[in-house]
Amino acid sequence: MPNRLADETSPYLRQHRDNPVEWYPWGDEAFARAAAEDKPVLLSVGYSACHWCHVMAHESFEDPATAAVMNEHFVNVKVDREERPDVDAVYMDAVQQLTGQGGWPMTVFLTPDGRPFFGGTYFPNEARHGMPAFADLCRAVAEHWRDERAELLQNAEQLTEAVSRSARLAAADDVPGRELVAAAIDQLLDQHDREWGGFGRAPKFPQTMSLELLLRAHRRSGEPALLDAVTTSLDAMASGGVYDHVGGGFARYSVDTFWMVPHFEKMLYDQALLARVYLHAWQVTGEARYRQVLDETIEYVRRDLRDPAGGFYSAEDADSEGEEGRFYVWRPEEIEAVLDEATAAAVIEWYGVTRNGNFEGSNILHRPSRGDLERPAAVERGRALLAEARARRVRPGLDDKVLTEWNGLMLATLAEAAAATGDEVWLADAVQTAEFLSTHLRRDDGRWLRSWQAGADGGPPRAQHLAYAADHAALVDAFTRLAEATGEARWIDEARAAADALLDLFWDPEAGGLFTTGDDADALIARQKDFQDNATPSANSAAALALRRLGALTGEARYDEASRAILRLFGPLAGRYAAAFAHLLAAVDLESGGPTEIVVTGDRPDLVAVVTSRFLPDAVLAWGEPYDSPLWADRAPGAAHVCRGFACLLPVTDPAALAAQLDRAPDG
Repeated sequence: MPNRLADETSPYLRQHRDNPVEWYPWGDEAFARAAAEDKPVLLSVGYSACHWCHVMAHESFEDPATAAVMNEHFVNVKVDREERPDVDAVYMDAVQQLTGQGGWPMTVFLTPDGRPFFGGTYFPNEARHGMPAFADLCRAVAEHWRDERAELLQNAEQLTEAVSRSARLAAADDVPGRELVAAAIDQLLDQHDREWGGFGRAPKFPQTMSLELLLRAHRRSGEPALLDAVTTSLDAMASGGVYDHVGGGFARYSVDTFWMVPHFEKMLYDQALLARVYLHAWQVTGEARYRQVLDETIEYVRRDLRDPAGGFYSAEDADSEGEEGRFYVWRPEEIEAVLDEATAAAVIEWYGVTRNGNFEGSNILHRPSRGDLERPAAVERGRALLAEARARRVRPGLDDKVLTEWNGLMLATLAEAAAATGDEVWLADAVQTAEFLSTHLRRDDGRWLRSWQAGADGGPPRAQHLAYAADHAALVDAFTRLAEATGEARWIDEARAAADALLDLFWDPEAGGLFTTGDDADALIARQKDFQDNATPSANSAAALALRRLGALTGEARYDEASRAILRLFGPLAGRYAAAFAHLLAAVDLESGGPTEIVVTGDRPDLVAVVTSRFLPDAVLAWGEPYDSPLWADRAPGAAHVCRGFACLLPVTDPAALAAQLDRAPDG
């Protein structure tokens, strides 16, 4: 008989609907039962594309004996970290305080009022590698709850205090300057792997925001080392196994230093952020290989992660048929069975396929000649046939929930890429996605929601969970960039509305910065502030950049002041930990030089194309339909106006003259 997770919007939660564990979703019902029965809460947090989450589920949560122990001693709560990043962040902070590390699946034991007192990540079903068997751990925790509760409650008090610290940071007196960015650039270059790209050692994550910061700095300085660090990283990633050479798109990270063996899940946010940096690298260098990766990544998302109504799904799993990576790997004889002899030989050589393989006896396709990505005709024919053959395999599991934040990231990339390339299909898709979000993830009263799912087991589509600060910040950026791509004033109106909601619901009037949850959300044990960039920009860094750009387009001082307040609050931390604040540092860079405001009046697509074809990270663009802004006041039609602080150069009507104005000096 299914448990209480059967009707949830999260595919991850529904994966556990038939467990013998008496799971609850996060909510008052679970904690009320825990209080009534004087039991701790066992909180398990994961996500659908998480390989080790599946392992722990198969080993422990599907095991009747282990489930019986869990049900006897605890009230068990399952959380999808992607739907509830607020819950995940609070208790991940606690686990890191306890163990010095974190990860998923995350297992935390709580008092009935939600305070954590013990936790960890994955626990095996049998004792090994210094870890206890999960059922034994559960019995030990239950025994301590019964016999040594005072000690556990003291732990809970200390941990609750620790996880509240992010809301108690004090702001600096001044907005940080470009010297902070320069110091961060030096940090990143010191951490850069000059041979294989990326930063630090394995496992290697893309760190797209660090690469974007280096590109910004290169545009201003022209320093070759900055561009070399970016291109080395992009070439190594696109040549390695972390890139899907058959279907496009990127896996989440590489387990080695040279990007060969990925952790095979494919996340929407990675596609959005990686496509964006490849777009910018193409704009800077003109290299066709970067445009190729951009095209293939976007087409992967459009083909395999797009809901017919316009939203983008969250992820594809690492596993299929119970094996990690099975969908993606090839043996030589499988290639030879699909292709003719000559084509098979060309494909095998191009992708470095061997009889012994490079992953558990099979081959992860890669390019041995790094950066050489533009395929010969025979290889391209073979690749298309391999894609057809692979489509007949059992696909990895699809997490088909639509998350507002991640869709905002993809929408921003799609709009910018459409404007830069002139691809009308991409632009139409971007508009459809924006309309989907506005229709399905916003309540009648205007309140944005976090997660939508088409309907499990034939049920109706529905959205749930109040949207967070990160959702609103992503929407501000997405709608602003869609306005720049389409010239339609309605998207500036949507960006303003999202920005106003962001500041009204999430702003801390005492210290500044944005809380993760809104004033109208149910209280957790701590109201935190999301400020460190991880796989996605933090809510505060995303807001700092998006609000400053929107302020430049609208002349609304409230947005500019909020952006500066965020920079004053988190700037001191950014100076010490560049990789964790790269997106915030981009906002510092923008603030230091000030935005370049470009207005194109009248029907002049030739002038608009001059702007959108260039990598102009500190520029904003207004064109098409006028809206309420000083940028539109008293402008002669049919011309381009390049301004800074709403003071403008002479208007120009010739594309070459506009190009000269834009290229004359780097921003700031």
